Amino acid sequence: MAVKVWVFAVALMMCAGVGLGADDDGGSRLISRCRLSSPNYRGALAKAILFFEGQRSGRLPANQRVRWRGDSALTDGQPENVNLTGGYYDAGDNVKFGFPMAFSVTLLSWSAVEYRDEVAAAGQLRHLRSAIQWGADFLLRAHTTPTTLYTQVGDGNADHQCWERPEDMDTPRTLYKITRSSPGSEAAGEAAAALAAAYLVFRDDRDKTLATQLLAASRSLFDFANDYRGSYQLSCPFYCSYSGYQDELQWASAWLYRATKDSKYLDFLQNNQGGSATEFSWDNKYPGAQLLATQEYLAGRTELEGYKRGLDSFVCAVMPNSGNTQIRTTPGGLLFTRDSVNLQYTTTATLLLSIYAKALLASAAGAVQCSAATFSPDQISSFATSQVDYILGDNPRSASYMVGFSSKFPRRIHHRGSSIPSIKVLPRKVTCSEGFSSWFPTANPNPNVHVGAIVGGPDGNDQFGDNREDSTHSEPATYINAAFVGACAAALGRSQQVPVDETASAHSDVM
Repeated sequence: MAVKVWVFAVALMMCAGVGLGADDDGGSRLISRCRLSSPNYRGALAKAILFFEGQRSGRLPANQRVRWRGDSALTDGQPENVNLTGGYYDAGDNVKFGFPMAFSVTLLSWSAVEYRDEVAAAGQLRHLRSAIQWGADFLLRAHTTPTTLYTQVGDGNADHQCWERPEDMDTPRTLYKITRSSPGSEAAGEAAAALAAAYLVFRDDRDKTLATQLLAASRSLFDFANDYRGSYQLSCPFYCSYSGYQDELQWASAWLYRATKDSKYLDFLQNNQGGSATEFSWDNKYPGAQLLATQEYLAGRTELEGYKRGLDSFVCAVMPNSGNTQIRTTPGGLLFTRDSVNLQYTTTATLLLSIYAKALLASAAGAVQCSAATFSPDQISSFATSQVDYILGDNPRSASYMVGFSSKFPRRIHHRGSSIPSIKVLPRKVTCSEGFSSWFPTANPNPNVHVGAIVGGPDGNDQFGDNREDSTHSEPATYINAAFVGACAAALGRSQQVPVDETASAHSDVM
């Protein structure tokens, strides 16, 4: 009885924000969250996936659940006699950027692969598969020849000078592509990774048609990226790469090895080790590639040990009190990389930490040793869960950064379709200039609640203005949500563990 009372008392202390000091081994104890007040992870997961239906381009299906949207961009690709309809608008504008779109598909697929049971238990597997296929289908269409990949549809500069619904869009739908004479190994490599990851989601389907197409296109895109090496930075109009293409080649080969076990891709990984980063993003894939290769290393591929060292360096860079920390946390505990769309870096780091903790635990590989602390899998996953909780409202503002989650959430997001009345409510055309004069500057909440959209997030002091004109903090993006899906699924799985036994074990060393 006394033990139960002590465990309960410790839990209450932690709910009040009381830390538990240092571990016996000298490492820093992470402040855990009270399981009694965990957010509704199931609801958050459902909303995070629903968001993608609001970002769809093309002809919407009969089972479309985001009803304020309508068909849009139905002639994309026609100037060059290709079908480039479908896909996703990446954020609050009406351009389709293939590079970050592919990254979003990769992350969604990774979430489905790693957390299939958790997503299925939440009743969301069908919707997640649909979100993956919507993006993957576009990537398949965009890869029109072995050495051609369309990477953007729409003139970004013209689009950003207009504020109009996608259904009214009349800005140029300019086409951009990479070819053998104008390569972009980053974009081709990411598309290869996306389709290989998507293949893993669909390969067990009774109808093998889609899976076969995905894997064949992935192999073709990897060869294109590797055989015709050149940086996308030299030819891209937007979403240019600053990290080079070696990270995408590692990333793509790691996904293809996971999908095929073809020694060709293992050899590539073994012969191209190297690279480091303190962030994982649509531009920099080194930590993601390192995690995939580390999973293979933990399964016995000892030749890939260098990737684990790189991944451990990433973990030490983002974990608080590691002695190696290069990414700070805000006073409220949010992992803070930069004051511009920061939640994209928070969610991607959280996804990696969640998957790595799971892999370490499954392989009994021990902890991650940093200069001033050693982090167990449980500590790593606890910190990852704390980031999910922060986004969902466990923060100094007691406000969610996901639209439609809880009673306090962003109401004025930087998003054209959300901020102008639905075409089904206001059926007349809203022009470019009218959007900017009548709907962009208003202080009124957006008329269409874009449920599930996660915005760029607060500043370094946990403050958030909910201002439509502040795109760096109030704009959502597909790659933020895509990373959050897996991170949230991991938190859901963690919350379903037996709380009393876990609590007793976690705090036995302070009794």
